[in-house]
Amino acid sequence: MQSPTLIAGGNRVALPASRGAVCLICAWRSRRWHAWFPVSSADEWKFTMAVQRRGNVKTADTSIIEKKIKRGIAQRQASSYRGYTALVLALVGTCALLIWLWSIWTNDIMDTMVSRGEILTQPRVFVVQCSEDYQKYKQFPGCTPTKCGRAVSDSVVTTDEAQILRRIAERGLELGGSDGGASILDLHSGALSMGKKFVNIYRYFSNQIRDIFTEEDFELYRAVRGRIQRVIAETFGLDSSKLYLTKPTFFSRINSTRAKTTHDEYWHPHIDKVTYGSFDYTSLLYLTDYGLDFGGGRFIFMDPNSNRTVEPRAGRVSFFSSGSENLHRVEKVAWGTRYAITVSFTCDPDYAIADPSLP
Repeated sequence: MQSPTLIAGGNRVALPASRGAVCLICAWRSRRWHAWFPVSSADEWKFTMAVQRRGNVKTADTSIIEKKIKRGIAQRQASSYRGYTALVLALVGTCALLIWLWSIWTNDIMDTMVSRGEILTQPRVFVVQCSEDYQKYKQFPGCTPTKCGRAVSDSVVTTDEAQILRRIAERGLELGGSDGGASILDLHSGALSMGKKFVNIYRYFSNQIRDIFTEEDFELYRAVRGRIQRVIAETFGLDSSKLYLTKPTFFSRINSTRAKTTHDEYWHPHIDKVTYGSFDYTSLLYLTDYGLDFGGGRFIFMDPNSNRTVEPRAGRVSFFSSGSENLHRVEKVAWGTRYAITVSFTCDPDYAIADPSLP
């Protein structure tokens, strides 16, 4: 007979045979008490494996600790999620606030007064209350604005005429042009943008002027000016003979080039009567199309509760009383080139200017 052995803590200890075929095993330590179990030597291997596996058995204390760890991890994850959610909400709120402030600053709640795609057969008129600006100047009954507003017409100048006028502007401005995004050509005074200054086109290019312009160019210019004057008088109930052309009246070319001087910063809100005291009525004849020839560049009337925009169209005439009831600006041109003519009128004959003529 094989001598019995004692397995204790994974160690085998031989016992005297007198003890018989039975051994006693110390099987539990964690509670500081001992339970003795009889086993035969044939079951030694199985018991040894059981004792080794017993080290992986979870006790009640271990389960409690694991639960606490899991609870802590869950709480940290929940805290991280709440922090992330708060950050996202804060960012969204900040963006919304910035957008709101920007819309307040630019007053860009837009109402389109006339879109480019529309073709008006009759002037579209929007009446506004006259400001007190005109009371600061000499009054001219039958002309000084008492009925104020703004209007747009597509029946004063034809598309073909607008194309000819555009070519006049292009030929003249090819001789110079601003370093920035806004250039002018004034056929009355001869002023032409040249770099960061202005030159007199009739003096600077006196030998070439008749190669650049023709008598027919100036005849068309004068005829268009007369038609614009008449539609203003009819719309506002004026005596056309009491309305006079005034300065500045000029071609403008605007593109997206960065401004180099204050003369290039055409986009600022302004009031014509404040800028030029002689102005009583202002008009613009557009020579290119919004959305086709250029982007941006819309004409914006800035009213207290919203903006009203005019989308340029070749041959379209926009005109309005020049006081603070018609605060306005031009949207920055984003791409392409915008051509127009500003034609200005006064009721004061002392500020009248003559139609231009070819030298």
